[in-house]
Amino acid sequence: MGTDARVITPARAQPHPSLLARLVGAQTAVQTHRALWGYLFALPWVLGLIFFFGGPILASLYFGFTEYAILSPPKFIGLANYDRAFNKDDLFWPSLGRTFLFTLMFVPSAIVGSLALALLLNQKLKGTTFFRTLFYIPHLIPAVALTVLWMAILQPRMGPVNAVLRALGVADPPGWLATRDTALLSVTIINVWAAVGGNTMLIFLAGLQGIPNEYYEAASIDGASAWAKFRKITLPMLSPTIFFNLVLAIIAALKVFTTAWVATQGGPSYATWFFVLHIYNEAFQNFRMGYGSALAWILAVILIAFTLIQVYASRKWVYYDGD
Repeated sequence: MGTDARVITPARAQPHPSLLARLVGAQTAVQTHRALWGYLFALPWVLGLIFFFGGPILASLYFGFTEYAILSPPKFIGLANYDRAFNKDDLFWPSLGRTFLFTLMFVPSAIVGSLALALLLNQKLKGTTFFRTLFYIPHLIPAVALTVLWMAILQPRMGPVNAVLRALGVADPPGWLATRDTALLSVTIINVWAAVGGNTMLIFLAGLQGIPNEYYEAASIDGASAWAKFRKITLPMLSPTIFFNLVLAIIAALKVFTTAWVATQGGPSYATWFFVLHIYNEAFQNFRMGYGSALAWILAVILIAFTLIQVYASRKWVYYDGD
């Protein structure tokens, strides 16, 4: 072995990465080349994220402190939009309360209904694939088409639902979407019907199939009933999935818009005037972009607050492997 071989250690023989390589996190020329191609392919998505999401988000944050009617430049007015929302807008608190009431009705129904369907499909009975497809079909229908279909079904005079009720002897069936007393319930039913059996059910089904069967076999040997297995094994093991679906369901409920806008446009008599409808009306119907932006940021803060509360509360009831 020569003198040079003893002096040059493997660490010193390794080439020093260039500035470009360090920027892309590479060590060699090949890794740098591959990393650059990777960034090049990701560039359209990154630009889209910046211009179509990041830019509007920052713009709406600024517009929330301005009086902006599109045709004239925005005028900075400080917190006036937020003061108007909390103290001077007659539709702000009712629309927010109506959205919370919808959330209270929608979320438990969607979660329990989707979990029940997932439990049925997890029994490995004959025809499971067919029923899994059948239950998922409503989720594939566009929300507007689904709402139009339900408007025909719930039509007070000619709809099949009231026709069945009259045949059963109900002299005065509900007006459903046409009356103030039942409009909110009707919109909730449509949304629950669309939600149960969709992605929420599939996520529950994946969670159920991830529970080791050995737990159920051991419980059967101990003589546990089906209810005891569900309460002591299924629910704890499924708690991370329940938590995930719960967060998504609450966010979706607080953003309810399409069904109410297509079916009732917030009526009758503001019975389905949800908070997002109020934002849409102020921003795109009345062209008060500044005030609409302020309302949107209030909703964003509410969504973040609800999510943080759920994350904090999940420490007490969500079970993870290794806990």
